Amino acid sequence: MGFAETFKALSDPVRREILMLLKHGSLSAGEIGSHFEMTGATISYHLSILKKAELVHETRVKNFVYYELNTSVIEELMLWLSDLKGEHNS
Repeated sequence: MGFAETFKALSDPVRREILMLLKHGSLSAGEIGSHFEMTGATISYHLSILKKAELVHETRVKNFVYYELNTSVIEELMLWLSDLKGEHNS
């Protein structure tokens, strides 16, 4: 994981909202898109940035693609931020 891609992905409020939606479970691109007033192409663009940053995984089921959080990247980021802040688990 590159922190540059992660922070770029997290810098956009739409992508942060997508991550908040996915914390409740996997969703299809259409289900994600129904929460926003933007085109499917724009949603796909945001999802591709989240995938590049490895913040989401995609799973294909028949004709649908479902997205879910990649919690391991989020945990790695949280550990790094905690260490940067000076918090250590003993």
